[in-house]
Amino acid sequence: MKDLPRVTPGKIRENLNNTQEIFYSKDRSINKKPDSLTIIKKINNIFASSSHVYKSKCKITLTDKIVEKEIVGKTSTNLVTINGELIKITDIVDIEKV
Repeated sequence: MKDLPRVTPGKIRENLNNTQEIFYSKDRSINKKPDSLTIIKKINNIFASSSHVYKSKCKITLTDKIVEKEIVGKTSTNLVTINGELIKITDIVDIEKV
């Protein structure tokens, strides 16, 4: 430590404002697609809830329509309804339990 040069910090004389958030977009009408992790988290919360025993009636908002289905399971890419229908998780915009 004796061989290192001494460092003297300079005094800051002005207010710093370097914590601004900057966002630029060419298209101002951007429809932000929901994060797929939040959709998966919502699905996992439905299956982990104490009221879910075998099936849960859910209102599912897809990219083109809104449906109410009773879901009984899920795979890595799909939700399985009580009628055996498969709903792609990537097509889901929002899901909530009814």
